Amino acid sequence: MALDQYFTLGRSGLRVSRLALGTMTFGDDWGWGAAEGTAHAMFDRYLAAGGNFIDTADMYTEGTSERLLGKFIADAGVRDRVVLATKFGYNAEPGNPNAGGNGRKNILRAVEGSLRRLRTDYIDLYLLHTWDRITPAEEVVRTLDDLVRAGKIRYAGLSDVPAWYAARAQTYAEAHALSPLVNLQLEYSLVERHIEHEYVPLAIELGMGITAWSPLGMGLLSGKYRPSEGGGSGDGRLAKVSGRPGFDRFTQRNWRIVAALEAVAKELGKPMAQVALNWVATQPGLASVIVGATTIAQLDDNLAALDFTIPPASRRRLDEASAPETPFPYYMFVDMQQARLHGGAAVGSKPAGYAPPVWVDRVEPREARAAR
Repeated sequence: MALDQYFTLGRSGLRVSRLALGTMTFGDDWGWGAAEGTAHAMFDRYLAAGGNFIDTADMYTEGTSERLLGKFIADAGVRDRVVLATKFGYNAEPGNPNAGGNGRKNILRAVEGSLRRLRTDYIDLYLLHTWDRITPAEEVVRTLDDLVRAGKIRYAGLSDVPAWYAARAQTYAEAHALSPLVNLQLEYSLVERHIEHEYVPLAIELGMGITAWSPLGMGLLSGKYRPSEGGGSGDGRLAKVSGRPGFDRFTQRNWRIVAALEAVAKELGKPMAQVALNWVATQPGLASVIVGATTIAQLDDNLAALDFTIPPASRRRLDEASAPETPFPYYMFVDMQQARLHGGAAVGSKPAGYAPPVWVDRVEPREARAAR
């Protein structure tokens, strides 16, 4: 699938590429990442391949990512072509609690800073970066709606929030005729599949397309890491941060997934990273997959991830190796339990040709869209 085949994001008219360019690596302010020249070359390469969806955040490389993107977009004269997404939430002034978080005061402060750094008068997709545990969903939704009405953003969404919070925010927007949320940005990969229990059904039902971050499991699925006495070894950031909360990827379960991925990739004659990206991009509910790189070679490898189809038998092998544990209450919803609920009668989805209500716009896998 070429990057210039676009899909609508959630229940919206915004068309985006199946692979988004992640720019957390734009700038070396954090001691790793790509210098300006390399970042510019990757930006140009992504656009040349037909891509149009670019993801950043106000805190990436201390604001350098936004500044570089603003310069690159202006130099290329492509502001109307690109779909520019950025995020707010992380504190910009230590000691000042209102210079961070999800409250109205910080959102209005943050959007002005992003607009300035990005050299633009509007943002295509503005996302709450991470739940702050205190700001009511109603306050966030009202403020984002105000920004849409003011023309400073075109669409809004959420990243890294609880499923119940996302559901409350979208339901509040619907009930009060406010701008709906069109995007959920969440971690998703063969080694991190927990969103399948709650978030994927939520997104499909409420019209929010999912964009996946860290589709390579923080690099674990790229093939650069191997098991060792210390848990794992390899040349990459993950080896330096593994063991921290949320970064402990060197587990026996994950090594089994890596082994299955390596075997499938060898059978297909494709790099492990491409197979892992392809698997994510073709899962239900996924609108786009965020790919990041520090070199042109890495980016080129990632951009070729949709040029093939994973055979059903190979996909089943990956699915089985990475299947997440089914916690309560989800084990209550399996087929055997459902049969008891329905008295043993076969109860399935609507028959072919049945027209659902117009407000239901399910985000479909690539194969389903292609078949229509």
